[in-house]
Amino acid sequence: MAQSSGPSRAPVVDVPAVDASAITDFRSMMKDLLLGHDLPLRVAEGIFGQVMDGQVPDIRLAAFLTALHMKGETADELRAAVSAIRARMIGVTGLPDGAIDVCGTGGDGLGTFNVSTAVAFVLAALDVPVVKHGNRALSSHSGATDVLLELGVGLPDGHDDIRAQVRACRVAFLAAPNHHPALRHVGQVRRELGFRTIFNLVGPLCNPGHVRRQLVGVFDPRWQRPMVETLRDEGSQCVWSVSGDCGNNRWVDELTLAGENRVCALDGGVIRERIVTAADAGLSPAPIEAIAGGTPRHNAHALNDLLHGARGAYRDTVLLNAAVALHVAGRGHIIQGDRLDIAALRTNVALAASVLDNGAAHAVLQAVRECRADRPE
Repeated sequence: MAQSSGPSRAPVVDVPAVDASAITDFRSMMKDLLLGHDLPLRVAEGIFGQVMDGQVPDIRLAAFLTALHMKGETADELRAAVSAIRARMIGVTGLPDGAIDVCGTGGDGLGTFNVSTAVAFVLAALDVPVVKHGNRALSSHSGATDVLLELGVGLPDGHDDIRAQVRACRVAFLAAPNHHPALRHVGQVRRELGFRTIFNLVGPLCNPGHVRRQLVGVFDPRWQRPMVETLRDEGSQCVWSVSGDCGNNRWVDELTLAGENRVCALDGGVIRERIVTAADAGLSPAPIEAIAGGTPRHNAHALNDLLHGARGAYRDTVLLNAAVALHVAGRGHIIQGDRLDIAALRTNVALAASVLDNGAAHAVLQAVRECRADRPE
């Protein structure tokens, strides 16, 4: 008779030790948050350091992010989170000094097509080096990584591969998990919460390629200046933070055709605020619903059609954002003194349109597919 092998044993899992003082500190911090008190910078740095080191269990992390969201995050709390993530970031060196990132915070709840991803192909076709930092959807339907994988674009993880792709294709898409391993401690909780958290804000502030030029879309204009100031303090050269007014107190994290676009811009070491509209760029207004997206497959089809010259609100939104991004990249200045140069902005729009119409932007997509065909994410 065969002998019983006995009860099976669960695999041993290493769990970071959390001492009693840390638990007490966490409870004290939560009481302050629930009373509506802002966290001092050093306290915030301590808790975000614990989060990034996996020392905060999911249930406490969910409570912390929810309480922070309901209270309203502060600039110091944002700086603390950025500091903790950057300290643990796997950065990439040796990329072009003039490289640009174009990305949004997400969290606007509007579920639009992937505008900044399309802009990246347009810029690369215009010989602007792009190091785009992105992720899968966490609080939206289709993140940059989701739609790129649908398009057959693999995301390089080796640093030599990233540098080679930028040289060959003028663009590389960096998947956040490959460069921010500490963020694995918050990903599941963010997905379960389903609403924007402070981590929507920190993503664009932690580009692994150390880019110094960024067009950053923000879901709430109150965060524009703190984000620009944070990037300035990290050594950025030119940053435009934009929020598009879609009406009914809705803001989209990109330049929109639907209304005025608030801009907080770092140019030449000076931060200024201004307004940009579709009319300034010679483009027709359109409601935000005109670029409503859906699943990654749906968004990928729309992006592919766009790169083949499809017309409409999606194209015009991409043209508007690309025209501003050219300025941020130092390739078509649209500011004269303190004034928006309408003629220069429209020239940039025409440049962006030319690479959609002549197939150059689609050629970049094809080049990236071939460059990374042997390396899925």
